Amino acid sequence: MTDSVVVHLEDLILGELEPGSELPSESELAGQLGVSRLTVREATKSLQARGLVDIRQGRRPIVAHPSAGPIGDYFSAAVRRDPRRLMDLIEVRRALEVHIASLAATSASRAAIVAAEGTLGAMRAAADDPVAFHESDIRFHESIAEGSGNQLLCFLIEAMEEPLRVARMQSMEGHLARGGSVQDVIEAHERILDRVKARDAKGAAEAMRQHLSQTARDLRAFLALGRAAHEESTDPTVVA
Repeated sequence: MTDSVVVHLEDLILGELEPGSELPSESELAGQLGVSRLTVREATKSLQARGLVDIRQGRRPIVAHPSAGPIGDYFSAAVRRDPRRLMDLIEVRRALEVHIASLAATSASRAAIVAAEGTLGAMRAAADDPVAFHESDIRFHESIAEGSGNQLLCFLIEAMEEPLRVARMQSMEGHLARGGSVQDVIEAHERILDRVKARDAKGAAEAMRQHLSQTARDLRAFLALGRAAHEESTDPTVVA
């Protein structure tokens, strides 16, 4: 019985109500669906656990604003358990962001392009500030996702934000260790935005693909450095 109430509320939340709207009262829903108020309450709590509604004491539940938090928490936990999962995350990015760049080249509004230009300018200004640089890098990719016009893709890119803070710092270390520079990274982003602005879907996709392939190589280099340092520290023949 609770499952059918959950389905009804899902349809209501996802199909009729806007984020921030109140659900009908427990008594209204119980009367409409021919169930007890307790059944409605259990169904509502199930939806709260999934992040679809917010429940506050003494007020009706409201439709929650979309949040990438639960997915992001999963990604972050996976990376904490095994840093090598960052390479898996790069593959997820490749699957999503190459297509996102193609969509942005055909769909991005002038406002979205201006936002991307702003994040690129912030990256140039923060070339000597790693934290600010990587924050601007994250905003750049989010602005390209917003330019795609696909809210679900934006949601997934947002979900990767926290673990990607780690990945960006590490891949930059690997990039520098391989003889690259911060300017190289900026230029890779410039090429993506240039193709988006030119409405070149194939070119934008290829520029993003090349950028993420470079990022993967840099991250592998960083992980290799870590393994080498660990092996040296545990080698009994090495005298400190």
